[in-house]
Amino acid sequence: MTEAASRKTPLYDEHVRLGAKMVSFAGWLMPVQYTGIVAEHQAVRNNVGIFDISHMGQFIVASTPSSQKSGGEGAAATWLNMMLTNNIDKLDVGMGQYTFLLNERGGIIDDLIVYRIGDQNFLLVVNAARTEEDLAWLQEHFSVPVRIEDRSANFGGVAIQGPRIGELFHALFGKDVELPPRNAIADLPFGETTVSVARTGYTGEDGIEVFFRATNAVKFWNAALEKGKPLGIKPCGLGARDTLRLEMCYPLNGSDLSPERNPIEAGLGFFVDLSKPNFIGRDVLLKTKENGLCEKLVPFRMKEKGPPPRPHYAVFQNGQRIGEVTSGTLSPSLNWGVGMAYIDAAHAKIGAEIDIEIRGQKFRATIEKKPLYKKSTS
Repeated sequence: MTEAASRKTPLYDEHVRLGAKMVSFAGWLMPVQYTGIVAEHQAVRNNVGIFDISHMGQFIVASTPSSQKSGGEGAAATWLNMMLTNNIDKLDVGMGQYTFLLNERGGIIDDLIVYRIGDQNFLLVVNAARTEEDLAWLQEHFSVPVRIEDRSANFGGVAIQGPRIGELFHALFGKDVELPPRNAIADLPFGETTVSVARTGYTGEDGIEVFFRATNAVKFWNAALEKGKPLGIKPCGLGARDTLRLEMCYPLNGSDLSPERNPIEAGLGFFVDLSKPNFIGRDVLLKTKENGLCEKLVPFRMKEKGPPPRPHYAVFQNGQRIGEVTSGTLSPSLNWGVGMAYIDAAHAKIGAEIDIEIRGQKFRATIEKKPLYKKSTS
């Protein structure tokens, strides 16, 4: 195993102690499951689950003191608005937004969340597999008095997701402490230290993501597991993270998103503000809007029982190949095969019947609306 494939998060020993099956993911040794993917998936859908997200990158972007003295207080926000697709100016202090880092062709280098943690201070949480590439790209386009700090090695994080998150939050932080609003971030005291709590997640359930110094990771992880025992908490691995996000049609970078695909093709134009001038990739996205899509990312659901769909399986309609699967699994909530695929835009109609070729045999499926899983309101 190469050194790059054997990085360990500050929680590695805890995962091993809990009997997790460890795999190499984005250069990190990560838990794929503990008790089993389905059990962990259902814990998040029905109670609460906790994931290690310490492998994700964390950057602080801020205006330099010299720029502020010279009247350039907006330097960090102005620069980030040139680098990212969403509109930083819409963020109040303490709020976050989903956004994209694009190349000049409009292709997706990374999808990330940016939080405004001060007037001119921002926290960027980026994908583990893209951390070094993101940092290099940002530094390559560095043109204003802005400071970038890569704090990834010194910080960790967990995602705690599920309908019982409110109870666990109060057990961890106190009955009188308010859960941050959706997409907000707040610094809260935890023992002798301070942690940042964001009301975000990647599962479709209510939840929080908590960021802390790496030295506090084990303490926080174990406190959450202990306080969460009466709530049915389970530690969860990458397997459940994938089935949960796919039921919600949340894209995975490297599978559904890539430098060859743009956000409009991925059906994520909502997170692109084309009224902003001069962000990288904007011209290409404008042309995509004007000329129409060639291919589009669509969710689908199998109509026949059989092997689950997997990435790179071919998609057909009336015997004609029209696309390729990018993500696929057996949905624990729906008990059906589900997935996402890029297909010819002319065929990308909700309700249309398609065939997925699995091991040389075609299985019927239908193109669905997002999300594939909808929580019962009864």
